[in-house]
Amino acid sequence: MKKKILIVMANYYQQISRRLLNSTKEVLQEPFDLILVPGVFEIPVTIAKNIKKYDGFIALGCVIKGETPHFDLISKAAIDGIMKLSIENKKPIGNGIITCLNLKQGLARRKKGYDAAAALLSVLDQVKTSTE
Repeated sequence: MKKKILIVMANYYQQISRRLLNSTKEVLQEPFDLILVPGVFEIPVTIAKNIKKYDGFIALGCVIKGETPHFDLISKAAIDGIMKLSIENKKPIGNGIITCLNLKQGLARRKKGYDAAAALLSVLDQVKTSTE
């Protein structure tokens, strides 16, 4: 049975986002919808607005550390938000949000999209097994 999948991608660092999306497509054989948001902070609310319309989600984006605590606050808020949504709605959300110290690290971690898609598909394909 085909699953409806939504990718929500923060496009603040477009070069990194495109690489994350391309690596996601390497694994995702099913059709998917894509919504672009300005930054990772907007990912959880966008998923929440669409939670009933899809079977699973992939969050893609990047946060690069600056000189202030903003990095820590934004990263934690986004990750906590998608985890809460996933648990409360019993819907898987593949986490392809990367945190980096600089642009070079972000560009090198393109495989995180692949990993997020693989994790999502694994959870969507789980089959109930009897433990009796």
